[in-house]
Amino acid sequence: MSRHSWVVDFPAAVTVCDAQGKIIEMNAKALESFAADGGAKLIGTNVLDCHPEPARTKLKEIMDKRTSNVYTIEKRGVRKLIYQAPWFLAGRYAGHVELSFEIPWELPHKKRD
Repeated sequence: MSRHSWVVDFPAAVTVCDAQGKIIEMNAKALESFAADGGAKLIGTNVLDCHPEPARTKLKEIMDKRTSNVYTIEKRGVRKLIYQAPWFLAGRYAGHVELSFEIPWELPHKKRD
């Protein structure tokens, strides 16, 4: 078992792009989620080309500033949390990762001090 094999069937869509925005990895859930947009054919394309405005400008901004972006969406009756964050290799910016996973409509919030 490889060190990263857990991500293949992880129940959230995981899409990874390099520092120039080229999609370099997608797990099985991401391939399924983006099947209508090309699925595996998206690997090697620029992630910015996959986003309409104003999302494209927002994604470019977070990539340029190397920041995170977290929000929820509703799509086809399913509520999802989208988490976009930079990743680093040996301390240098290497690109961004997007996690997209379904969340329940009623979500408990727990405060732990």
